[in-house]
Amino acid sequence: MKNRLYLFIVASALAVCCAERKAEQFKALPFPDVRVPSMMDESAQIAGYLAMNYWNGITDTSRHFPCDSSLVSGVRKDEVEQKFADWTMLLDAVGIPEARKAVARLYDRAVACERKDTSSNVFETFVELSQKYFYDPNSPLRNEDLYLPFVSRLSSYEGLDPLMRGKYERETRLCSMNCVGSRAADFRFSDKSGRIGTLYGVDAEYTLLFFSNPGCEACKNIIGMLGNSPVIASQVRDGVLAVVNIYIDEDIGAWLSYMPVYPADWHNGFDPDLVIRGDGIYDVRAIPSLYLLDREKRVLMKDAPEQKVISFLENLAD
Repeated sequence: MKNRLYLFIVASALAVCCAERKAEQFKALPFPDVRVPSMMDESAQIAGYLAMNYWNGITDTSRHFPCDSSLVSGVRKDEVEQKFADWTMLLDAVGIPEARKAVARLYDRAVACERKDTSSNVFETFVELSQKYFYDPNSPLRNEDLYLPFVSRLSSYEGLDPLMRGKYERETRLCSMNCVGSRAADFRFSDKSGRIGTLYGVDAEYTLLFFSNPGCEACKNIIGMLGNSPVIASQVRDGVLAVVNIYIDEDIGAWLSYMPVYPADWHNGFDPDLVIRGDGIYDVRAIPSLYLLDREKRVLMKDAPEQKVISFLENLAD
């Protein structure tokens, strides 16, 4: 009896000790915020430094972090995700070229973490977050131009099986179409009377390319937001802005019946050749989709959130 009691006490003590060690081992660490060098005082320089070095602490391969499925290099996953969302705002502020370099650097550091210790959860977490925030069509922060430097590297990563590499190769190809700074692909469109026009034939300082569907509530909301903005309405009226509203599917009857909803001073048309979606000259993954182009039809914004587009257009008057 005494032996059993002794063994029970010893086992209980060991269990408590192990539980305390485990709790200590997996205690979440605070996110390692990057410190800006004291000699930096210009906001643009600071923003660039933060964008590039934001993830240094969490991707430091010289350190050993607590390992647990709920942690990323010792930091809670939900905190890492919030920091990622904050980082995307920072990337938006520094501009596309610098932002692409920052995304590429994050990928390289995440792969280095994966090669050193797969249990750090760094690599798979940033693959998931980059897809969710940059590529998901429902993300308000989506930006294929920022997803591209990440996914293009994923497509050739030897640590993935061929099926996944093939998936990322396809996404790389799609994201490479109509990148910011390139000239948008031209196409023909027909209006309700059968007259044929082209995207490049539209003459305006700015062109808002709007892929929409009849009956689409989100599209209807964008139509209302554009129409309710006095600044944008004036830009359309004065010929500064042209809205090219294109239907890319086949039910022309449904499109014609929706014509009273579309503003008469827009270029409302459909794709008679079915090339926009069929030939893949635009990667329209979800409707609605907005592209903002300059006079030369160079892409200023690609598949951009409507609030970002509207804010840009309204600020043109400032």
